[in-house]
Amino acid sequence: MKTKHIQYQTQGTCSKLIDVTADENNVIQQVFFLGGCNGNLQGISQLVRGQRIDDVIGKLRGIRCGAKSTSCPDQLSEALEELKKAPVEEA
Repeated sequence: MKTKHIQYQTQGTCSKLIDVTADENNVIQQVFFLGGCNGNLQGISQLVRGQRIDDVIGKLRGIRCGAKSTSCPDQLSEALEELKKAPVEEA
């Protein structure tokens, strides 16, 4: 299977890094967060696995955390935008 993978440095959230992999058809294979609310982020990771990148971006973009201008889900949407541009590699 061909995949694409990035590690995205988050900004403005408790999580510090998002590691995300998708297949060549832009279907999310796995997501890992470093830092943040462990249980919630594990849940998000499980929910988005198997979903199309553009569908997840549409659902998560713009979500805010309290008074912050972003959130972990919003940062995941940013990471997925970057992942769409990543080169496809043989797994």
